[in-house]
Amino acid sequence: MALTWALAAAYVRYRTLPQMEGLLYGVKPVVAAVVLHALWNLGQKAVKDLATGLAAGLVAALAWLGVHELALLLLAGLGVMLGRRPRGTGAAAAALAWPAGGAVPGPAAIGASATGVGASATGASAPGAAAPGATVSAATGAAIPASAGATAPPATGAAIPAAAGAAAPAATGGQVFWIFLKIGSVLYGSGYVLLAFLQKELVERRSWLTAQQVLDAVAVGQMTPGPVFTTATFVGYLLAGHAGAALATVGIFLPAFVLVAAINPWVPRLRRSPWTAGFLDGINAASLGLMAAVAWHLGTAAVADGLTALLAVLSYAALARFRVNSSWLVAAGGLVGLLVRGIG
Repeated sequence: MALTWALAAAYVRYRTLPQMEGLLYGVKPVVAAVVLHALWNLGQKAVKDLATGLAAGLVAALAWLGVHELALLLLAGLGVMLGRRPRGTGAAAAALAWPAGGAVPGPAAIGASATGVGASATGASAPGAAAPGATVSAATGAAIPASAGATAPPATGAAIPAAAGAAAPAATGGQVFWIFLKIGSVLYGSGYVLLAFLQKELVERRSWLTAQQVLDAVAVGQMTPGPVFTTATFVGYLLAGHAGAALATVGIFLPAFVLVAAINPWVPRLRRSPWTAGFLDGINAASLGLMAAVAWHLGTAAVADGLTALLAVLSYAALARFRVNSSWLVAAGGLVGLLVRGIG
């Protein structure tokens, strides 16, 4: 996290230099491959039956149309919970089960430790490995290329405007903390779902950042060890300097500690409840849908030419076939970017 913080300061100071642009040029397609691989892994765990499959597809379509992500999470949870009809064994319940088995699994690891939030669901060292029932997992954000005219902010850590001449007011520390506290309270499914919340909240609603800056934040987050949630530290620094970095970090992790302490005594009962299992499975499916809705935008922003397309394909193959650690792929992509764009 300290490394992410330092990289955020370096990004603000040096982001217009050819070396920084070249580094990010090579890293972004690797990040796109990592997110796509995470989407595939989450899909294998989240789509357990017809109900969760339908929920994921509908959420992806509705998210594409602009429906609020919190509403989609809630509706998917309720839809799967009611669609499974836990108390019955009739035709309606049977129709929603795959032939391989219709047992409704209980939520896995609602009382997981707060440190497990980052390690299992959002760990950068094992991309895409998201526990389907983890208490706090996260969400995705679309990445769309920004206008080329953005100017570098001062090296003091002041907020970066969303676009040159944008009228949106600068973020305050209190606003940064509140936004990330809200996001940390509802993230579920995979750490990469964080991208969707960042895109919706900071780019589309408040215009504090450009979509390209969000993609840069994710790319820098992938350069460092630790959970995807460290991206919040980077974004917080862009919005409000050192205070923003600290407040964003506390805000996004605090709900994990509070929820673990509050829910842990109820875990045995929650595990036995098919209603709760259905609701959590629905939210997990919604997280998959949110990730799918932004995957295309992320890819088109990161893959700009033949070389970046090749980097993305090779990175995905290395992740899927050889299970290469994403940190090594990010480093390799950055090196290629430096050689091609950053030097000379």
